[in-house]
Amino acid sequence: MALGIVTPIYQGEHFMAEERITEHTDRAGNTHTTHTIVHDKEPANNGNSGWLILLLVLVVAVVGVWFLTQMSDSEIAKDNAVAGAADEVGQAAGQVGDAAQTAGEAVENATNQ
Repeated sequence: MALGIVTPIYQGEHFMAEERITEHTDRAGNTHTTHTIVHDKEPANNGNSGWLILLLVLVVAVVGVWFLTQMSDSEIAKDNAVAGAADEVGQAAGQVGDAAQTAGEAVENATNQ
């Protein structure tokens, strides 16, 4: 005859192990007791993985900020180049206008003489 008792062992809210006590009585009347403790698989240590994920997010954020500042610097350089070219075109147009004015005055002076 065998009698089995199963006692769950809790740690916090998580089921951690159970203790199994089995008693066997043979025909001669001898009783044998067996104690067995069965452990659940222990949870993985997620504390380190949390730090690893945080570090990865931080690295991605730093790379993103660096990339955006580099794009911003190139946009500023492009804007400055366009503004410089527009200024040079404006100066050239002014010189053409001055040359046309001088030529017009020269023609007028030549016809008045």
